[in-house]
Formats: sequence, C-alpha cells, structure tokens
Amino acid sequence: MEPFSRELIRQLIKWADSKDRKPLVLRGARQVGKTTAVNILSKQFDQYIYLNLERPDDADLFGRGLKIKELLQAIFLHKNVMRKNGRLLLFIDEIQNSPQAVSSLRYFYEELPEIFTVAAGSLFEVMLETKQISFPVGRVQFSFVYPLTFEEFLEAAGERNTLQLLENIPFPEFGYPKLFKLFHTYALIGGMPEIVNKYRQTENISDLNPIFQSLLTGYIDDVSKYARNETVRNILKHCLESAPLEAGKRVTFAGFGNSNYRSREVGEVLRTLERAMLLYLLYPTKATKIPIMIDKKKSPRLQFFDTGILNYVNGLQGFFFKFSDLHSFYKGLIAEHIVGQELVARDTWTSRKPIFWVREKKQSSAEVDFVVQFDGYVIPLEVKAGKSGTLRSLHQFMNQCDHGYAVRLYSGSLRIEKVKTPEGKIFHLLNLPYFLVGRLTDYLRWFLEKVGR
Repeated sequence: MEPFSRELIRQLIKWADSKDRKPLVLRGARQVGKTTAVNILSKQFDQYIYLNLERPDDADLFGRGLKIKELLQAIFLHKNVMRKNGRLLLFIDEIQNSPQAVSSLRYFYEELPEIFTVAAGSLFEVMLETKQISFPVGRVQFSFVYPLTFEEFLEAAGERNTLQLLENIPFPEFGYPKLFKLFHTYALIGGMPEIVNKYRQTENISDLNPIFQSLLTGYIDDVSKYARNETVRNILKHCLESAPLEAGKRVTFAGFGNSNYRSREVGEVLRTLERAMLLYLLYPTKATKIPIMIDKKKSPRLQFFDTGILNYVNGLQGFFFKFSDLHSFYKGLIAEHIVGQELVARDTWTSRKPIFWVREKKQSSAEVDFVVQFDGYVIPLEVKAGKSGTLRSLHQFMNQCDHGYAVRLYSGSLRIEKVKTPEGKIFHLLNLPYFLVGRLTDYLRWFLEKVGR
C-alpha cells in the first residue's frame, strides 16, 4: 500500500516531540492504518524495533516475567540488533494478544521514559474486559484511529491542490462541482486505507468488493475470538453482519436484525462491538443548552464505523451512479451516515461520540440529526436533502433554545440566511455543503463572527 500523510501521523510527531510523553496506545479497528502510520513515523528515529504479538515468538518475550530493563535487552537479542545512540522507537503491535505486554507499559513509563513506546490493538478494550487485565491507568495515553476522513481521502487520492483549497474560508464557489463529486466518491467507497488505495489505482468499484468482503470476514473472525461460549459467538456474528443493515436507524436490542435474541444479550454484544470500534451507539439528548446530558433510556441510533462497507453490504453501490444527491436513495440515510462518520473522527484524543436531539411527545415528536457544543452554545445540525427540505424538527429545537444559530448540511452552496419558525422566532441558519463538515469548527467560528453574537 502506498503511504500517504494523514492527521494521525501529524499527531504521532507531536506526541514524540512532547516533553510529557507517555507510552501511546493506538486504538481502532483492524486495517484502519495504525501500523502504516507508525512505520511512517519511524523514519524520524535513529532506531526502530517492531514487535507483532500475533507472532508467538514476539509475544513470548513478555511472558517470561522479566524486569523491564531485562525485557528490553531480551528484545534486542531476539531481534539480533545492538542498541544505537539516538532516539529509539519501540512499536508493540497487536498488543491485545498479551496481557503481560499491556502491564509492561507501566514500567516503560516509569523506568524507561527515554524509549519512545507505541502500542496498537484492534480489540484492546475487549481484551482488557474479557481477560480482566489490570490496566496502567495514568501511565499511558490513547489516540483513537478511525477510517480516513474526507480530507485524508483527498490526500490519499493525490488531490493536494483541492485539499489546499479547503483552507479558504469561506470556500470559493468555483470549487463546488469538483468537491461535491469527490465527496460523493468518498461516501461511496468509505475511508478504509486499502480500499482508497485500490480505488485510486483502478477506479473500478467491482475491484473493491473482494476487499470489502475480506475486511468484514476478518472482523467477524477477530471478535469471535473473545466470545466466552458458542452462543455469544453466534450472537456476535449475527450482530456484526446485521449492523450495516441497521446503520443510520434507531435500534432496539430485543430482536435486533430480525433475530430471536433477547435485549440483554444483544446489548452486551453491541457494546462489545462498540468497544472494538466497529460500530457506535449514538444516544439522544433533550438538552438545548449546556450541559448536554444524554438519555440512555431512549433507543440509540446505530452508526457503523465505515460507510463504504455499509454500502457494500446493503447493495447500494449502484445507486451512487444513478443519483448525484446522497439524499436521493436509501431514505437519505447515507448522507446522514457519512456526516456522522466525519463527526466521529473529529477528536482522536477522546472517544466522545456524536449526539442527536429528540423531543418525544404524542402530538409533536421531533428529531434533529446532531447537536454540537460550541462556544457555550448547543448548536443543532440537520442533514437535509438537496437545496430545500423541511426543517420542522430544527424549528422545534430553535423554539426551545436560548440562542439563534443553526446549521444545515446539504448539497447546496455555502450561505447564511435568516429563518423564522412558525411560532415567530427568528434565527440564523448556516447552510453548509456536506464536504465542509470536517471543517465544522472553523465554519461555526466564521458563522458566529459573521452574524454577530
């Protein structure tokens, strides 16, 4: 796979330059680019040692009960290398395969702080729970790794001039046609690095499907390793296969995916898949002001981790060639889902998930796709069809909130307009093209400065 720059690599460089550095654990699903990013980082070091704990001989190093300095010597001996002068990067890949390796991170922090230690695991948190491992809290830091964002997709596709154009705020109108087309492609194939790289080479969707299937099969096999019995293994397989079919919808646990499974066992499995970062359960809030409290008694909306795999499983790929607007098929869920994928990836240092807003009353229920906290406000985001589309739920939110700012993400041009709710409240609406959702913070700042506080 051809290497390309992404935000993760820039963050790894920032971590390496920090004086308060701790061992770094990269968490994310398999094949999202963790290992590739660390290999690129290694070029900046004088010495690089790579351990893959899926290999028994590498994993065995941590099972000998050695003290940390003896362990480091054993690693050099095992790799048949001498310690060089300068900076050493030690990468412990697939660390979920060794509880002892997890425990050793504490001692790398306490006794060998001069070693730049990075670990990665695709099922890290699942392993901690199932094997009841004591984790060195406070002695490591985390970075969460997701599929490529749209801007990283542009970088991988060689669209560096287009990427540079996004730095302009407001975005120039002459760039709209190309950016909408590229975002449409991104929504079609998703952000898995191998998929993006293959598509760049062939631009043939049918060439991608064997890779999509291989990824899905690999995830099922991976997660099944941590099932405590055959029953749980079957539920895990069913839920992971069903998740792309249920993505974008509010789900109930009982009978999930047209099954006979009970709420408790499905809930346990979906939370396991969430810890594996293969899906996210997005919960609603009723709040229109800070603090935003989520309501876990209400049914969550399911966000799958990659929209490209979702399209493959649902057989939606052909629709992308028939329609130019993401809202023109599959009930508009793809537009909302790809926006959700971008929002999930906004903050890689925490695992905060997007939130949506609900008002559930018999005569006047309403649901706003997302809400975000910005500059002391809770700002609603609606993902809407084309250049029009009803804003009834958004109006209900605005009637309840104590400010006058809202956002619509759609397939139209960047503009700000004044809108009045049926009840008479006037507010400012930022109409933002889908492809700018990755720059949401910048545009919210621009929006509020433009209309005044």
